[in-house]
Parts: sequence; structure tokens; C-alpha cells
Amino acid sequence: YLVSARSAFAFGTTGWILCSVSMGLVEWRVWHVDNTTIISSGIAWVGIWKVCFISYLHVSSDLKEQICHKMNDYETSIPNAIFVAQGLLLIAMVVGALGMASTIFALRSIYMGILYKTQIIRFFLVAGFLYLAAGLCVLIPVSWNFYSVVHNQTISFPPSFYMPSSPVTQEVGAAIPVGIISAILLLLSASFSFSYRFPVTPNAGVSKHQ
Repeated sequence: YLVSARSAFAFGTTGWILCSVSMGLVEWRVWHVDNTTIISSGIAWVGIWKVCFISYLHVSSDLKEQICHKMNDYETSIPNAIFVAQGLLLIAMVVGALGMASTIFALRSIYMGILYKTQIIRFFLVAGFLYLAAGLCVLIPVSWNFYSVVHNQTISFPPSFYMPSSPVTQEVGAAIPVGIISAILLLLSASFSFSYRFPVTPNAGVSKHQ
């Protein structure tokens, strides 16, 4: 039973860390473009917070510079998949952290015997619901952006971005598989949290409480 509790915490913590990594990566969509005048490498990285590409134009032919443009909520041309990802991943970070806190409190109570077993089970149930919510908040935007890449959907960037509205081809960036793994781990953590039960032993610390 403690294995279930520890697994819930381990999976939840790892999933939460990977969620933060995925949110910070710019490689959600990798665009291959034919305009290499400004986008010198012919490759641009589209994230949920910014768009980046390598350019030699603003430095010299021997030096390269990574140029990034931030995407703001007032730019109505940015697709809903990106704005939804921004909001849901922030919610996942907060909710996942609360889930970890609930699990830590439950584990501490088990080892120290400071709460009744029914109260500890409630903490695991709360953690389970929080991990479940966090996992769904990661899974939805990751799946949506994966769908957008597979169907080669376009984005009407503002002119100041120097980005074409559609790539020649596009592929899934590193952030999406990281996000998928994060969602799986968070959902597994929810499953372990929901399945926690006290062992039926007369001398199991807090299990003696009714």
C-alpha cells in the first residue's frame, strides 16, 4: 500500500516537472519554410509563448542570431490552440503542485501517525482529483497542437514576426512528446492516489484509528 502512495508521489512529481519543461520549450511545432532571406536556416520553431528562428541578416554572413517574437493575447491572429495551451498549462502547474502538496501531507501523516486513516484517505482522494485535472490540462493542449501539426494547419502571424502564414512542411517538436509523457504520468499518479487503501493490520500505526 505504501508502494501505491510513493508511486503516486513519484509519478506526480515527475509529471509536474515534465509539464514545466514542455511549457518552457519553444519547439512545439517545427516549421520548414522556403523564405531564407530572414529565416536563414529555413527552420522556425513555434512555441506557445514565442516564435524563434536563426537569422544572419541582422549580424553578418559569418555570425548567426536567434530572433524570437513573443505571442501576446491581444494578437487575434494567433490560433486558439496556442492560447488554450498557455492557459491550461499554467493551470496544470498550479493544480499539480497542489496535488503534490496533498500527497506529501498524506505520506507525512502515515509515517508520523498524526491523522486518522479516513482523513489520510481523503488527502489521497483530493490529490487524485488534482492530478487528474492537471493531467487533462496537459493532455488537451498537447493533443490539439499535435492535431494541428499533423494536418499542417496555418498561422497568420503579424507582419512584424517575418513569418509566413504556412510552412512548406511542419513536424512535431520536442515539447509535444514531453507533454504527452507528462500527462500520462499525472494520470497514473491520479490512479495510484485513488487506489490507495490502508493495510488491514492491527499494529500499522495510524491504521489503528477508526
